[in-house]
Amino acid sequence: MNTVALVKDILIDALQLSNDTPIDSETALLGSIPEFDSMAVVTVLTAIEDSFGIEIDDDEISAEVFENFGTLCGFVEQKI
Repeated sequence: MNTVALVKDILIDALQLSNDTPIDSETALLGSIPEFDSMAVVTVLTAIEDSFGIEIDDDEISAEVFENFGTLCGFVEQKI
């Protein structure tokens, strides 16, 4: 399973971005992508839970998790 590719697909789908949107580990998320609001966070987390078969507790979520694409992928990899 390619975690990075799947998380990227989840972000592109949830934020309705173009498939050719450049996203790498340093791509800033919260505060940098206008579409990435609180509802998008919930959508992304739900899609991650469903796609990876994991459960994310509310107390595990912080702004640091969504600082950039790399931190989000690291969080997901830690959970699986």
